[in-house]
Amino acid sequence: MSHRKESLRKIKSLCYVTLGGSIVYQYIYFKKDFCGYYENVLQPLSHYLNPELAHKVGIAAIKYGIFPPEIKEDPIVLKTKFLKYNLNNPIGIAAGFDKHGDAIIGLKKLGFSIVEIGSVTPEAQPGNPKPRVFRLPEDKAVINRYGFNSEGHDQVYKKIHNIEKGLLDKALLGINLGKNKLSDDAVHDYVLGIERFSNIADYFVINISSPNTPGLRSLQKKEELEELLKQINKTRNTVHAENKPPLLLKLAPDLSHEEMKDIVSVISKQESSVDGLIISNTTIDRSGLKNIEFNNETGGLSGKPLTDKSTQMIRDMYKLTTGKIPIIGVGGVFTGQDAYEKILAGASAVQIYTAFIYHGPPVVSKIKTQLAELLQRDGYSCVNDAIGKGVE
Repeated sequence: MSHRKESLRKIKSLCYVTLGGSIVYQYIYFKKDFCGYYENVLQPLSHYLNPELAHKVGIAAIKYGIFPPEIKEDPIVLKTKFLKYNLNNPIGIAAGFDKHGDAIIGLKKLGFSIVEIGSVTPEAQPGNPKPRVFRLPEDKAVINRYGFNSEGHDQVYKKIHNIEKGLLDKALLGINLGKNKLSDDAVHDYVLGIERFSNIADYFVINISSPNTPGLRSLQKKEELEELLKQINKTRNTVHAENKPPLLLKLAPDLSHEEMKDIVSVISKQESSVDGLIISNTTIDRSGLKNIEFNNETGGLSGKPLTDKSTQMIRDMYKLTTGKIPIIGVGGVFTGQDAYEKILAGASAVQIYTAFIYHGPPVVSKIKTQLAELLQRDGYSCVNDAIGKGVE
């Protein structure tokens, strides 16, 4: 009997040693080669989780500083002037990733120069029923129909109003505003957002292009858009007569050329003007998808299938506005080449989302390194020199 106990003790000790050794090995691997560790360990593990749960885990990890911060300085060639701000690089995280403002500082530490949160709605709402997020790995894409799940203005404001500006040095905080699903006064919802966050936001985004809130995209129509922007600008002039946070309008990629021309005619008027555009939101187009399991799910499609579609829309809107309105390009940016093509098409900055879902924090540094190499190769001294150079 004593021999058996001794054997069990040895086996238990061996298990502890093995487990301890494995943990130490994982820690050393994580510290020494985070990019490799993420690609070979964390990324595959995350894809065993439900997509929405994996998203929440990722937000928590960034919030609590689990991932190592980017410590190297951005190449000088990535410096850019966007709106009224000077940035060290033109790469941002798109709205929809940090919906409730939980990980703003953590995202800045990962190397983003633009952190856009939201969409935030006036009242808290749960969004659409689950499941509402689907990975399409064959297409490097995601379909979501979150439906503006939001903690509401007050809760988000409480979390972010005390963030020290020094912690966001040379990084912008964008507040993306949405309307409540059951609201019968969309204009009032957006005006409330301007009033609530005007002392915090570096810029505002009016999101009228999500496909997941019934009737929202109709606000892109000429008459409705003009009335919406007039009321928002009246509020901005009242709340902040001087030094107003810039106002950006986020558009759907499924607009016709005539609809784009109508939008330009609206935003060209002083009373309904905007300071910039975000092109584009997710698409309802499903053409060319390889995935057969989820490609018919309703919701907005993001990722690689949107790359060329959004770049072409950037080019079209850059032409229609004669390059006078700054554009943030978003949609299928996975590489420095993707970002560069959007800049050449007319974007002053770019945002990522789906690439971050699939490739995590290492993708930020990779895109910036590749973009810097492309700019230097073509003889540009900074991002601003390249904006719109691919537009005929």
